[in-house]
Amino acid sequence: MNAPVTARMPRALPAEHRQRLMRIAREVSFPQGTRLFAEGGRADRFWIVRTGTVDLDMRVPGRRAAVIESLGHNELLGWSWLFTPYVWHLGAETATPVRAYEFDAELVRAMCRDDPEFGRTVARWVGEVVAHRLQAARIRLLDLYAPYGSGARG
Repeated sequence: MNAPVTARMPRALPAEHRQRLMRIAREVSFPQGTRLFAEGGRADRFWIVRTGTVDLDMRVPGRRAAVIESLGHNELLGWSWLFTPYVWHLGAETATPVRAYEFDAELVRAMCRDDPEFGRTVARWVGEVVAHRLQAARIRLLDLYAPYGSGARG
């Protein structure tokens, strides 16, 4: 399910922009079962997963949260930080121990404002991730709740 985005993610930003972003990265680790963020919470940071797996989930009224997608190596975790009102649209919990690079959203938004080319590149990168996540959520919810599923499994 993640292969196309995973394959593109390391090359999504040109080398100079990737290096610039990595200069402000902070290395973090989380044990399995850590709730990184919940729907409706303040989106003030984001991560690039180095090792491990993070499950993205969505609240479903009357049911437990549905896992929409699992993210791993080199994948962007969190996009809500880039769009007002900076509130998480999904939730995320570590499925395994995770090591990641963490980024301060306010600082990255300031970098985007100060350098329009950098800002366009980051916006395009995050936009591609949002488009992929929207499609993944649609397919997963159809698989879980539609009478005949999405048909994506063949």
